[in-house]
Amino acid sequence: MELRQLRYFVAVAEELNFGRAAGRLLIAGPSLSQQIKALERDLGVRLFDRDRRSVALTPAGAALLPDARALLERADALRNRARRLSGSAPVRLGYVNWLPPDLTTRAAAAAQVHLDAWVAPSHTQAARVADGGLDLAVCWIRRADLERLGLRARLLGADRLYAVATGHDTGPVKAAGTAVLLDDDATSWSSWNVYAEELARRTGARAVRISDGGITGPAFFDHVRRSRRPVVNSPKGQTAPLPPDLVRRPVVAPEVYWTWSLVWRRSEVRTSVLAVVEALREDGDLGVHGPDAWLPEDDPHRR
Repeated sequence: MELRQLRYFVAVAEELNFGRAAGRLLIAGPSLSQQIKALERDLGVRLFDRDRRSVALTPAGAALLPDARALLERADALRNRARRLSGSAPVRLGYVNWLPPDLTTRAAAAAQVHLDAWVAPSHTQAARVADGGLDLAVCWIRRADLERLGLRARLLGADRLYAVATGHDTGPVKAAGTAVLLDDDATSWSSWNVYAEELARRTGARAVRISDGGITGPAFFDHVRRSRRPVVNSPKGQTAPLPPDLVRRPVVAPEVYWTWSLVWRRSEVRTSVLAVVEALREDGDLGVHGPDAWLPEDDPHRR
C-alpha cells in the first residue's frame, strides 16, 4: 500500500466517477483503475461497487475513508514539518475547485507557493489550515467556523450561481421558483448542504434531498430533467458544459452568490505566509454587496 494509492482512493470516493477523479489527479483513467484494484488487493476488501454507469463506495470503503484521510493528513503534516525544519518550506495553499486565474503570478512575487494536490471540500480545507496541514486555503466558510477554528478570512472570489433547466426559456427565474439539491453524503457536501438549506429557507426555493452524489456531473443533469423547476447549480458545476437539451437561467430576486475566501491562521506570524495573503488581496466587492445580492447570514463577507 502506498500513500499515492490512498490519495487515489480518496479522490475517487469524493468524485464517485473514475474519469473526473483521473482528471483531477492528472493521471490516465486506466492507470487509476489499476491502482485502485492494487489497493483493494493489498487491503483485502473491495472499496467500490462499479459498473459502466455508476460508482459507489462499498460499506468497507465508506468505513476506511476517514482512516485514509487521516493517514494522508499525518503524512502531509510530517512532510511540512520536515521542510520547515530544513528552512526550505514553501507556503502551502489548498483549494476546492476554484482559484484566481492569476494566482501564480501574484503569489510568486511574495513567496514560493506550493499548490496542494489534495482537492478537498471547503470544511476539510479550512480544518487543514487550522491544524497546520496547510498554510492557506481558498474555500467557502462561515463566521462561526472562523471563530471555532481560529482563522481569518479575506474575500478572494465570488460565483453568481445560476439555475439549469429543461426547455428553451433562458430568461431569469426567481429564486423562489427554483429547486436546490442537498446530498445525504455530508462528508463530501457538508458546506454545500449548509448553504443550500439556508438558501431554500430564506428565498423559498424548494429543497430536494438526494443520495446519489448528483450535486454535479451527469447525475445532476438527470435530476434537472426530472425536476419541474430549474435547479440551482453548485459552485463545483459552474463551469461544466451543459448537455444540448438543457439551458442556463440567471437566478434573480435575489441574485444568489457563493463566496470564495482566502483563510489563514489567526496566530500566523511567518512573513512568507502573510506576504502571500497581502499579494492575493482583492479590492473589489465582486458583486456580493449589490442591492439584490444574497449571501447566507453567517457569511463573513455579508454586510
